[in-house]
Amino acid sequence: MKSLSLATLLFALIISGSARTPTKNPSTSAPGGLLGFRDPAAESAIEARYLAVPDPKLAEQHLRTLTQAPHMAGTIEDKATADYVAQKFREAGLDAEILEYKVWMNYPSEISVDLTAPAGVEMHGPTREHVDGDPFQDDPRVVMPFAGMSPSGDVEGDVVYANYGTPDDFDKLEKMKIDVREKIVLVRYGQNFRGVKAFVAQERGASGVIIYSDPADDGWRRGDKYPEGPWRPDTGVQRGSIGYMFEFPGDPTTPGMASVPSLPSAERIAPKTSAQVPKIPVTPLSYHDAWPILQHLDGADSPREWQGSLPFTYHVGPGPSRVKMHLKQDYEFRTLWDVIGKVQGSELPDQWVVAGNHRDAWVYGAVDPNSGTAAMLEAVHGIGELLRSGWKPKRTLVFGSWDGEEEGLMGSTEWVEQNEAELRKSPAYFNMDVAVSGQKFGASAVPCLKQFVRDVTKAVPSPKGGTVYDSWEKAAHGPASSSEASVENHRTPAAQAKTDVPVGDLGSGSDYTAFLQHLGVPSTDISSSGSYGVYHSVFDNFAWFKRFGDPDFLYEQQMARVFGLQMVRMANADVIPYDYEEYAKEINSYLDAAEKRAHDKFGEKGLDFAPVNAAAHHFETAGAKMLSREKNPPHDVSRLNQVLLDTERALLVPQGLPHRSWYHHAIYAPGEYTGYAAVVIPGVNEALDKGDKERAQQQLAVLAAVLEHVAKTLDGYR
Repeated sequence: MKSLSLATLLFALIISGSARTPTKNPSTSAPGGLLGFRDPAAESAIEARYLAVPDPKLAEQHLRTLTQAPHMAGTIEDKATADYVAQKFREAGLDAEILEYKVWMNYPSEISVDLTAPAGVEMHGPTREHVDGDPFQDDPRVVMPFAGMSPSGDVEGDVVYANYGTPDDFDKLEKMKIDVREKIVLVRYGQNFRGVKAFVAQERGASGVIIYSDPADDGWRRGDKYPEGPWRPDTGVQRGSIGYMFEFPGDPTTPGMASVPSLPSAERIAPKTSAQVPKIPVTPLSYHDAWPILQHLDGADSPREWQGSLPFTYHVGPGPSRVKMHLKQDYEFRTLWDVIGKVQGSELPDQWVVAGNHRDAWVYGAVDPNSGTAAMLEAVHGIGELLRSGWKPKRTLVFGSWDGEEEGLMGSTEWVEQNEAELRKSPAYFNMDVAVSGQKFGASAVPCLKQFVRDVTKAVPSPKGGTVYDSWEKAAHGPASSSEASVENHRTPAAQAKTDVPVGDLGSGSDYTAFLQHLGVPSTDISSSGSYGVYHSVFDNFAWFKRFGDPDFLYEQQMARVFGLQMVRMANADVIPYDYEEYAKEINSYLDAAEKRAHDKFGEKGLDFAPVNAAAHHFETAGAKMLSREKNPPHDVSRLNQVLLDTERALLVPQGLPHRSWYHHAIYAPGEYTGYAAVVIPGVNEALDKGDKERAQQQLAVLAAVLEHVAKTLDGYR
C-alpha cells in the first residue's frame, strides 16, 4: 500500500495546490477507480508521474510555432508543421515517420460573387476579412474564402433564402409554393454540416448555393465581436469542405483503399463520378456580404423562426436580388503528410492504442485544430518522461498527426485504410480536434468507453479546483450557458443509461470516423469549449486564442493530461476496460424510441420489433455478465481480452449501410441529412425518415442479427 499512499498524497497536493505550478504538483487517479487493473496502486503511481509533466508554457510555445503561418493542407507551410511535430515526437523518444498520400483536392483560383440586381445596389464579394488591430490578417498567404470540394462554375440566378438548408426548410419553401429550381439558394451556417446543405439544394434542383454566417448564430447576437469579444466580426468567413462525407470520407478517388503515391491511376475512380463530389457550385460569404442580398429579397416574409439578426425582416424571395457566382477551382492530386509516432508495446505489441489530432488548418487554426496539436505534443512530452524513467507500455502506443482533415478527413482515413489488418486488433482510438476554445469540458464516445472517459477525468486536476470530472459534473447539472460555441462537438446523447455526466455520441466531422465507423475501433473525442465565433476564419489565430481562448494555457495543460492519460491507462490495462452493459442499455433506449416512431408512422401493426428487442435484451444480459467478469478476472486474461476486442467488431454490418457501403457500424453513423450529428441505429432510423416500411423491416432484421451475434460473442467467454 506504500505506492498507493504516495499516489494519493500527490493527487491531494495537485488538487489543492496552484495549477500555475504544474510540474511541482503531480496527480494520480482516485483509489479504486481503475477498472481493468489488478494493482491499481502501481498504476496510480505511474499516472501521477505522467500527470506532473504537461506544461502550459511549452504548450504555448507549440501553439505559437504551429500558427506562425497559414498552413492549409498540401502547402509548404503545412509540411513545415509536419516536420515540427515529427521532431517533437522524436525528442520524446518515439519512433516517428512522415507518411505521404496523394489526394484529389482543390485550391481556389478565382472566386467572386456579384449582386447583379436590383439596379443600383452593389456587392462584390468575398470581401477580404479585416478588423482593426489584428496582427495576422494581412499575411498574403491567407487563402480567400472558398468551399473545399466545390466544383467550378459560372451561374447566375434569382436568390431564394432557405434558412439553414435542412430538408424541413426546403419542405417549408415547397409548401409556400417557392420553387428553388435553377435558383441560387442562400442558407446560413448551423444545425447541419455544410455539405448536407449543398446536397439537399442539389437534390431540389438549385443551380448554386451561398452559405453565410448570420450574426444570430456566431456574431453580435451572441456577444461582442472580435477584437472586442470572441464572436465573429462582420467580414469573418467560415471556410470549409462541402464534400459528401456522409457517403464516405477520405480521398474522393479511392474509397476503401489507401491513396498512397504509388497507387496506379487505373485503380482510382474518376473524380467526376465520385459520390463524394458535389455537382453544383457552392461558396461561403460573410454576413457583411450577405447583408445586401438578404435586404433586397422580396416575396413572403420568412417563417419567423428563420429570422436572423440582420436589422430588417427576412424575406424568402425569389428575387429581386440576383447573384452571379464565378468559381474557378484549381483541382489536382496534392500531397498530404501524416506524422506517425510509435512506442513498441512490451507484452502485446500487436495491439495498437491510437490517439490522434489533425494539424492542417484553413488559415492559422489556433483553436481548430492546433490547440489540439499543442495539447497532443504535451501529452507526448509526458509519455517521453515516463519512457526515460524506464516505463514500458504493455500495448503499442501510436500517435497520429493527421493531415487533410479539413478537406474531408483525408489523412486519417487513408492511414486507416492502409493499416486495416493491424487496426482490427486495436483496443481504442482517442481523438482530439478542437482541444480548447474555452473552459467547458465535454466528451463523446462509444458507450463501452463512456465510463472509461468519466473515470479518466476523475484523475485529472481542473484549473477551477478539484478534478476535471467535478467541473464537468457541475456544468452538466447546472443551468445551460447561452454563450457556448456555435460549433459544438459534444451534443446531448440520444440515450442516457446512467445518471452520470452525459457523454455524447460519435457522428462524424473529425478523425475518429474511419476508426469507429469503418473498422469498429472503439473511440472517444474530447474538447474544452467556450465562446468561439471565429471558426474557420483568419481570426482563428494566436492573438484570438491568447486573449479569449486560454490566456494562461491551463486548459491546454488539462487537455494534454486527459488525452495522454487515456493512452497510458488503456496501454497498461490488464483487462481492456470496456462496459458493454451500458452499451446495451443505450441500444435498448434507441430501439424504444424507434418503435415509437414506427408506430406513429405506420400504426400499431406496422413493424415487428420483437426479434430485435429480444436480441438487444440478450446483449444487455451478456454485457452485465461480462462486466462482472472484468471486475474479477482470471489469472490468464488473454481469452477475456480477445472476446472484448471481438465484441465491437461484431457490431459491424459486413455489407455496410444501405446506399453507404463504406460505413459498417450498425449503431452509429453520420446522418445523411445532419452530417456531423450521429444517427443511432442508422439503418432503421434512416428508413423511418424515408417512410420506407419494407426497408425499415429489413434493417430491423439486420440489426437483430448483429445484436444476437454480439451477445453470443460475449457469451462465448466461459
